[in-house]
Amino acid sequence: MGLGDKISNEAKEAVGKAKEALGDATDNEKLQAEGVQDQAVANAKQAGEHVKDAGNDVKDAFKG
Repeated sequence: MGLGDKISNEAKEAVGKAKEALGDATDNEKLQAEGVQDQAVANAKQAGEHVKDAGNDVKDAFKG
């Protein structure tokens, strides 16, 4: 996973956590749901990057 992608995904996850917490504190269900959604998107992207990295590791192992 590229460093830029990792930073971007972690930032999106942090923003999502902040939105969720603010939504909880203000009883704003829409903001809370947006926060949960942002976290889910960031986690899915991170998982995809991990799969891609693992595939590259396997490919590199066979080149060796």
